[in-house]
Amino acid sequence: MIIFGTKGYLYQLAILTLVCGWCGNPAAHTLRKRVSKFTLFFVPLFPYSTKYATQCTFCGGEQQITKEQADQLLAQHGAGPDGAGQPPQQPGFTQPGQNPYQR
Repeated sequence: MIIFGTKGYLYQLAILTLVCGWCGNPAAHTLRKRVSKFTLFFVPLFPYSTKYATQCTFCGGEQQITKEQADQLLAQHGAGPDGAGQPPQQPGFTQPGQNPYQR
């Protein structure tokens, strides 16, 4: 008998202050990495899926992002767990006090 399956791991990479695309409030967003691994006899062997997402702590809205976008957000925010660092320059994300609809 062979026992196999999957196991998911959720890593919180950083907490970033961004304006939410769902509710429009400037709030903390958690940057998360979800890794799914193949298991054999309950031992995780290798990852087969890795996904990145940001989630608003105000409304709970979640947005899937690519690995490159996650790396860019980490680099711009100093990669610290408190989210301290430089403001993001990526389109779609604005700092509190900035109006994204104003030119």
